[in-house]
Amino acid sequence: MEFFRIKKDIPVMRHAAVFNAVSLIIFVLAVFFLATRGLNFSVEFTGGTLVEVHYQDSAPLAEIRAVLEKADYSDAPVQNFGSSQDVLIRLPLKPRAAASGAGTADAGAADARTADAGAESARAAFDAARQGEMTLAILQPTAVPPPELRRVEFVGPQVGEELAENGALALLVVVVGIMVYLAFRFEWRFSVSTIIANLHDVVIILGFFSFFQWEFSLSVLAAVLAVLGYSVNESVVVFDRVRETFRKKRGLTTAQVLDHAITSTMSRTVITHGSTQAVVLSMLIFGGETLHNFALALTIGICFGIYSSILVASPIVMWLGVSREQFIKPVKAKDPTMTADGACV
Repeated sequence: MEFFRIKKDIPVMRHAAVFNAVSLIIFVLAVFFLATRGLNFSVEFTGGTLVEVHYQDSAPLAEIRAVLEKADYSDAPVQNFGSSQDVLIRLPLKPRAAASGAGTADAGAADARTADAGAESARAAFDAARQGEMTLAILQPTAVPPPELRRVEFVGPQVGEELAENGALALLVVVVGIMVYLAFRFEWRFSVSTIIANLHDVVIILGFFSFFQWEFSLSVLAAVLAVLGYSVNESVVVFDRVRETFRKKRGLTTAQVLDHAITSTMSRTVITHGSTQAVVLSMLIFGGETLHNFALALTIGICFGIYSSILVASPIVMWLGVSREQFIKPVKAKDPTMTADGACV
């Protein structure tokens, strides 16, 4: 299906150096912000208390956030949990809790801290329960009858560190899997260029979250992994057309082949990415606080994914030296001693 067809190839590769220079500048800025500002990790990574409350009617999320903000919990994520009556609140660790932990660390040696692990865990559970009761008291004016406390859980920093390590491992596995797949399906040059373009997208997404200090949660990590798969799909479509053009058309330079592949898939790119971006923007605008950062990461990732798959990956594969000979099997020379029917003379 095509909405339009471009008859003359767009000379994209003519401006490849300019596009990659722009990408390099954005990439360096993203790395700079990540190095200097870091990411604003959510409770899942830093530790805190999960409080689940139940309302008789639909929970007033906006009012809940306003009440928590007045109680010095302005960064606490509030979202529906399972139904419109159930609300899950993530409360970050208070500075005083961190200070008490530092005092404990200064008071004893490493073996003493190990011996007191059970007591520390019990103290954390007690603090979490007390924080849950305090939260319930804060939420009393938000509804009549008042909400009911259903669950209180403490998430320690160790759990957050484990989640961060598992997330990094998942990202590494996805990258390796994509490289192996593209190397087998096409050629190693396509694999290298696609990974560079995809990691370019990931770093830029993280750079946006670092610069604006948006909360980086597990849902945002899931969006980053989704962008990796989404971007590689566009690269596969373009590279598949590159391979087909190399085999069918002779006399074209590598830049002309890439221009033809990009131009011939332009209609498909507009339809696919336009419809996907419309859905993601709907989530961003109408999805509420729960889906906001998830949709925000997808929006940034899709925009830069289109850009990198066409204007970053394609020039890199050209500079790596892709050519027609890599896709054409050499014709075996006929043995002069063989007759037409294959018999030996």
